[in-house]
Amino acid sequence: MQIRKAMTQAEQRSLLTGIVEMDEAYIGGKPRKGIWHEDDKPGKRGRGTNKAPIVGAVERDGRVTAKVTTKERMKERHMRAFVRERADTSKARLITSKARLITDEYKGYLGMCKVLRHAVIKHQGWSVDGDVHTNTIEGFWALLKRGLFGQFHSVSRKHLQRYVDEFCYRYNLRNANPFAAFNRTINLGLGAVE
Repeated sequence: MQIRKAMTQAEQRSLLTGIVEMDEAYIGGKPRKGIWHEDDKPGKRGRGTNKAPIVGAVERDGRVTAKVTTKERMKERHMRAFVRERADTSKARLITSKARLITDEYKGYLGMCKVLRHAVIKHQGWSVDGDVHTNTIEGFWALLKRGLFGQFHSVSRKHLQRYVDEFCYRYNLRNANPFAAFNRTINLGLGAVE
């Protein structure tokens, strides 16, 4: 548990910069055969289910951050607060850089232009339009879902944020020397200062 605690994002989070992709994912298994919840109708996916929503953002060729949330906190103002908390939105930075946010057409992202330059990819028509795409964050969701299903099999909502933090930590150290990453993790677990 100390090692997983060392992997929490709150301890080592720095603001995302440059081109940032943002998306949401829904984590949870299928109900057992014949046992359907009121909210889970056969054939429903994503927002139409009773799965746990996760909001995430990733900088191109860089770091990722993600947060478990609730359906009630998937509104426009909550999404803007997430971006302000996790990405560099300072006015000086925005004027001098190519910083922008890329999302899909989910209505919770409508007011993002108030926070950061915003581009939208419409998945109904295409998935890539030049450098406007959400493939990087979609790749992270694939790693997270496959890892939870293949490695842990079952994760309760109570502990889901810890597992999400672990996958973010591992993703952010994907290009690091394995021995240096191991030493860093152990030092963080022991409370040693980097």
